[in-house]
Amino acid sequence: MRLGYLFVACGLALSACARPPAEPLVLATTTSVSNSGLLDALLRAFEKSHGLPLRVHLVGSGLALRILDRGEADLVISHAPAAEREALRAHTSWRYRKFMFNDFVIVGPPADLAGVRQAIDAGDAMRRIARSTARFLSRGDQSGTHEREEALWKVAGQRPADGLLVVAGAAMGTTLRIASETEGYSLSDRATFLRLAGSLRLAILHEGDEALVNTYSVIVDADGPRASDAQRFSDWLATGRGRQLVEGYRVDGRQLFFAWPSGQPGDVPDALPR
Repeated sequence: MRLGYLFVACGLALSACARPPAEPLVLATTTSVSNSGLLDALLRAFEKSHGLPLRVHLVGSGLALRILDRGEADLVISHAPAAEREALRAHTSWRYRKFMFNDFVIVGPPADLAGVRQAIDAGDAMRRIARSTARFLSRGDQSGTHEREEALWKVAGQRPADGLLVVAGAAMGTTLRIASETEGYSLSDRATFLRLAGSLRLAILHEGDEALVNTYSVIVDADGPRASDAQRFSDWLATGRGRQLVEGYRVDGRQLFFAWPSGQPGDVPDALPR
């Protein structure tokens, strides 16, 4: 009987001394990192090595930055340099670093009635779409992709006629599916497009411009309540095991993201990989 009480007492003592589960960090991140499958691989590896889980808000970059501004996230992954620039001006305590890059691609129906394949640069490609009778599917959601699209329309000096610029108001995957179903054009990050390409009636029609370079940053609020843990994740992404996972991530044998070049400054939104 006394032995039974002893086991009960020991069990209660162990329960009392057990370490409670770690409170998750809150990450607001662009949807493209998730659509590619990379985000899941990163989060699993970080939690396994650090015992620190993350809770994720999948949103466009503009909204992700606003969530950090409201104190509803501990850190952000963004790919919207113009929005990042404005946010950093307003928040001098935010710590900013580039940690990877890939590129955007202009996609559309293989028949390519707008002649985008013949374009000399990305601005010319968008101008050809604007002058055609084809639809262009825009995310229209203040995401990094939408930000780049708006910049390219300015370079083109022309936008599609009324009714031909269709705002999907949705994430990249949904926008691409609508473009596929309606024989429209769109701008996509390469990773999401390649992940979904097998289910789409779309082709990459223009690629390779410097104007299409797509950089990803991680941003931590140094004054936030979880700043130390958030910085651990940021460092792990940029210089730790996360960097190796970015470089090694493949879909159908293709590398979708590239780690930021070692030794190259990446502490301002306008920085580009060289």
